[in-house]
Amino acid sequence: MAKLSPFHIAIPVHNLEACRTFYKDVLNCEEGRSSDHWVDFNFFGHQLVIHYKAQSTEKAPTNAVDGKAVPIPHYGVVLDWDVFHAFAEDLKQKNIHFIIEPYIRFEGLVGEQATMFFNDPSGNALEFKAFKDINQLFAK
Repeated sequence: MAKLSPFHIAIPVHNLEACRTFYKDVLNCEEGRSSDHWVDFNFFGHQLVIHYKAQSTEKAPTNAVDGKAVPIPHYGVVLDWDVFHAFAEDLKQKNIHFIIEPYIRFEGLVGEQATMFFNDPSGNALEFKAFKDINQLFAK
């Protein structure tokens, strides 16, 4: 697999300070530049920017995947297998409320992966996953 370029994603948050603390202290992301309306983070080697936006009352939709209600939209990172499991344990120690607890999805099938979902303080859904065989990332 070729070396990947970092991606950039900007997401809305209704509580800039709570989310700043979450991404720094819970997810251990290094903070970069900021203003009173946005904050840059090193999100596992990618650029994540949280932007203040007033809270919405709209309920996020879900889609059924492997018998679970997966929140749409969501974002996250594919981690190395061992890093994923250590990260999941760290999140459990920090009492993260999981939308979908860490588990093995598509066990024994093409695309088998470890996955977990949780929200940031503004309700943005995150998914972290890992493949024992990274070549399964785009397998059909």
